[in-house]
Amino acid sequence: GMIPFGQYFCHPSQVFFKSKKCIGLVNLKPVVPGHVMIIPKRKVQKFEDLRPDELDDIFTSAHMMSPIIQQKFEATSMMLAVQDGKDAGQTVHHFHLHLIPRRPDDFLAKKNEDHVRIEMKRDPRSEKQMADEAAMLSVLFPESEKFSAYEDDS
Repeated sequence: GMIPFGQYFCHPSQVFFKSKKCIGLVNLKPVVPGHVMIIPKRKVQKFEDLRPDELDDIFTSAHMMSPIIQQKFEATSMMLAVQDGKDAGQTVHHFHLHLIPRRPDDFLAKKNEDHVRIEMKRDPRSEKQMADEAAMLSVLFPESEKFSAYEDDS
């Protein structure tokens, strides 16, 4: 079945990483190449709603994943971002941690206005483009294959 992501549903082909409490999703509208998200399997909207075990798993996963994604996309830095609540720019009603690989010449760096540029209108990618990227990335995380993408069977 589809993966619940706030008020939306994601196709399982968009999942590139799975752990006990969270999954990694490719982004419909990436800000830069390699922009991915980590979400808890349990549907929670706000940072404060996460349980300690979810918090631990999400950030431990991000810590492990970050250098791998950075290297894969030939980035020099990694931006981790959370938009927690409507006034912080959160549009999906499900906590998500953005991992955004950065380079000195990326379009975000052109003017130091990251927030403005992250909010700018971006064209959505096709399901095939997202599935292809997820398949390419999932190879980097073979240990995650033993986990389910769904909350119930974790």
